[in-house]
Amino acid sequence: MGIFNNISPLDHRYRVSEPKIWEELADILSEEGYLQYQLQVEGALVQALANREMCDKSIAEEVSQACLAVTCAEVQIEEEITKHNVRALVNCIREKVSNEAKPFVHLTATSVDILDTGRALQIRDITEKLVLPKLKELMEVWISIARQESDTPQIGRTHGQHGVPITFGFAISEYVSRLGSRLIQIQQAKDNLRGKMAGAVGAYNASSLFFTDPMKFEREVLSLLGLEPAQHSTQIVEPEYMTDLLHSVVSTFGVLANFADDIRHLQRTEIGEVGEEFSLGQVGSSTMPHKRNPWNYENVKSMWKEFMPRMVTVYLDQLSEHQRDLTNSASSRFITEIFAALCLTTQRLIRITKKLAVNEQRMLENLNMHGQLIAAEPMYIILASLGHPDAHEYVRKLTLRVEQTGKSLGELAQTDESIMPFLDKMSAQQRDIILNPATYRGAAKEKTLTICDYWTAKLKEGI
Repeated sequence: MGIFNNISPLDHRYRVSEPKIWEELADILSEEGYLQYQLQVEGALVQALANREMCDKSIAEEVSQACLAVTCAEVQIEEEITKHNVRALVNCIREKVSNEAKPFVHLTATSVDILDTGRALQIRDITEKLVLPKLKELMEVWISIARQESDTPQIGRTHGQHGVPITFGFAISEYVSRLGSRLIQIQQAKDNLRGKMAGAVGAYNASSLFFTDPMKFEREVLSLLGLEPAQHSTQIVEPEYMTDLLHSVVSTFGVLANFADDIRHLQRTEIGEVGEEFSLGQVGSSTMPHKRNPWNYENVKSMWKEFMPRMVTVYLDQLSEHQRDLTNSASSRFITEIFAALCLTTQRLIRITKKLAVNEQRMLENLNMHGQLIAAEPMYIILASLGHPDAHEYVRKLTLRVEQTGKSLGELAQTDESIMPFLDKMSAQQRDIILNPATYRGAAKEKTLTICDYWTAKLKEGI
């Protein structure tokens, strides 16, 4: 069966467009990948039993080798008989070991000891091996653009309206900062993922039959996997560990979507400040040959719209009746798709943002679109600082006269005798800002470089 017979677009449409990263994702996030993490937990359990001299170390090695040979296909066949996924897994391991080893497979464990701990290992790996590296690569792309454009004048916009000048680098540095904070949150939440080996209701009933220190035994099992135990478990690991990581991932998706939305708007025909590179033979419309749609950036926002609402389900999965129910058994299986979608989306942004074309001339034209009206803020503030009793209202009325006469703020102010005493008190720099408002960019460049330097250093430190 070909890939186009798959149901999820992640497994056909996005697999075709990003084959290399898809293969890396599948190695970890597929059902086969998840099974391998569960098998690691089963192997670690028997190793810990051997370390406690419950069985010989040769038995632990035998079970470990058997775990390497179990496949998803045979577990699925066995599950058709048992109607229980973990018991099917255990049976498949037992079929591959000696009679002496069979009793120690899964001894003292309950299903979710294996499932939740395996999921923690799986999500830890996808975060370490793909999510964080890809996001760091995107950060480096954004930092490069921000540095390069740190002094490129651009009009600042609020509510879709022209405000006061900034630089394009300053606009990009916002996303450098926001993504950086998300990277820290992801890293911290990833490092706090937990497992369990506490039995059916989390009270160590089974392991306490053999050990006077079952909590220490749990820690010994999990240490073989590089995990800490949850502070408290029922049949399941406390869900907040995974919830915190997913929140960090989904909020990161929001940063990417916001960036993409801004870049998409800057590509509007009437704005035209940036452009998405078109490859030879690329088509923008099936009927309008001249079109060059910002479809890649639109795709980023669309993917966010699909996966952001899934966070609601993650929050719903925090609830489990008493020591456990199965109301999250289906929904929790889909969390892997959130990680896959973020990785695929990040890879898309890396690819297209590296080729972002910046039209500096168009940025300057848009900045000057309203002439000196953008000098209204510095004029008002300077006048107020010089003692004008109602500077804001004076400048507001002056802007109306600019629109009526077509003259600049400076020209009108210089012919107004009531304002002359204040103009005489202005410094040369203050006068220049009013007459050349494109220079009124505050500390945009300096702030941009400060942000870039900070996050460059954090990336070198590993965040």
